[in-house]
Amino acid sequence: MGPEQLAELVDRYAAALVLYARQWCACPEDVVQTAFLKLVRQGTPPSNLLPWLYRVVRNGAIDASRAARRRSRYEAEAADAAPKYFAPSYDPTGLDARAAADALAHLAPETREIVVMHIWGGLTFEQIAEAVGSSAATCYRRYAAGLETLRQKLGAERPAHAK
Repeated sequence: MGPEQLAELVDRYAAALVLYARQWCACPEDVVQTAFLKLVRQGTPPSNLLPWLYRVVRNGAIDASRAARRRSRYEAEAADAAPKYFAPSYDPTGLDARAAADALAHLAPETREIVVMHIWGGLTFEQIAEAVGSSAATCYRRYAAGLETLRQKLGAERPAHAK
């Protein structure tokens, strides 16, 4: 099968195949692309090309859906077994882990990266600077600004020694 024939098949059937695969999986474009790659790898195209494409897409979409469920189950089990960043607090004045994670997610990416590397990674500002290609002073300023933003978002007071 030549490139022109493949391009024509993709133009003609890809959208419908993506729509067809979407009923089983969250990555229908990948499944359709894989089906066309399987078609190219075959020496001679199947005699009933269109039903063959639909069967390959259907099987690929079902496999992708199963793999996603397995991955999701595995990731949930791993997350349950992993150490938690925030210990659950039953003190009403304590840190709400969900609110803290949400506040952290709303930081600018470069600030969040520095805060995570320093607090959870235990890296020094010199190590962080090397990793992100910046200066230690800039990393410290971003870290301090990130902490201040987190305090404001969480309504937390500064520790007594930081005032």
